[in-house]
Amino acid sequence: MAETPNQIIIKKIKKGGHGHHGGAWKLAYADFVTAMMAFFLLMWLLASTEPVYRKGIAEYFKDPWKASFEGGSSTSESASIIKGGGEDLSRSEGEVQMAPQTVMETERKASEKDILELMKQEEKKQMETLKQKIEDMIQEDTLLNPFREQLKIDITQEGLRVQIIDKEGRPMFDLASPRMENYAAEIIHKLAPLMNEMPNKISISGHTDARPFPGNGQGYTNWELSTDRANAARKEIIKGGLQEAKMLRVVGLASSVPFLDNDPMAATNRRISIILMKREIADEIVRGDSDVNIDAADVQAGRSALLPGTAAPAAPPILPRRQP
Repeated sequence: MAETPNQIIIKKIKKGGHGHHGGAWKLAYADFVTAMMAFFLLMWLLASTEPVYRKGIAEYFKDPWKASFEGGSSTSESASIIKGGGEDLSRSEGEVQMAPQTVMETERKASEKDILELMKQEEKKQMETLKQKIEDMIQEDTLLNPFREQLKIDITQEGLRVQIIDKEGRPMFDLASPRMENYAAEIIHKLAPLMNEMPNKISISGHTDARPFPGNGQGYTNWELSTDRANAARKEIIKGGLQEAKMLRVVGLASSVPFLDNDPMAATNRRISIILMKREIADEIVRGDSDVNIDAADVQAGRSALLPGTAAPAAPPILPRRQP
C-alpha cells in the first residue's frame, strides 16, 4: 500500500458583515462639511465688509501699533455702521459710533501711556536702589565717611541728586578759585562708577555764597566762578570713569539758588550738585521745551523741610571777598 504524502490544509474563514469600519467615512465627511461651513461664513463676512475696513483689519494684525486705514473716508462714513451688519442696538439714539480707526488709535495711545508709566516706576525704583547704594558706600568707605555730613543725597523732580557741600574750615575749592581740593576730587572719583550703573544723563551745577567780588560785577564774578567750578567737577567725574557721553548739562548758578535762605553767606551755600537725570527731564532739555528751572524747585522743596518758617533775607551788603 502506497504511503500518502503529508498535506498542509489552509482554512479560510470569511467574516460576515461590514464590521465597524463602515462608519469611519462619516467622521471625515463631518469634518469636511464643518470646514466648508466655516469657509463660506468667512467669505460672506468678507463680502459684506467694505474694502477700507478690511484693509484696516489686515494692517492691525500685521502691526497693531501702526494700524491705519489708508484711502480715507468721509466723516459720515467713519461714523456709520458697517454695511451688512444690521442696526447697532448697543448705542442710544443720537449717539455717534466711533470709527474703528479712532478706536484703535485710542487704544494704542492708552497702551503707550501705560508703558511710559511702567518705565517711570521702574526708573524710580532703580534710582532708589542706587541712592541706598551710595549711602551705604559713604558709611563703609574710609575716605567718604569723614565727609558724610557734607554729602547730601536725595531724589528730586529732576532725578537722583548728590550735593557736595562746603563746611567751615573744610572747603571743596581754594579761596575764590575753581581749583578743587584733592579730597573733593577723590569724593567725585568714588561717585563716578556708581553713576555709570544707569544710562541716564548727568547734570552738574555750581553754587556760591552771596558774597560778591569787588568791582560790582564788572570783572570776574560769582557767575564765572560757579561755572568754572561746575566744569572742574565735570572734568574730575570723567577722570573718575564716568562715560563722557552721559554728560548733558554743566551750569553755574552763582548765589541765585542758596541752600540756606536765611543765611546767604553760609558755607553750605557753596556746593556742587551732581544730578542723575530722569529720562523725561533729559528729553525735555534736549527738545528745548523743559519748564524745569535747573534744581531751584528742588532746593526750594528742601528748604521747606529743613528750615520751616524761614523767610527770604534782605540783599546782602558788599563785603571783602573771602572763601566763596
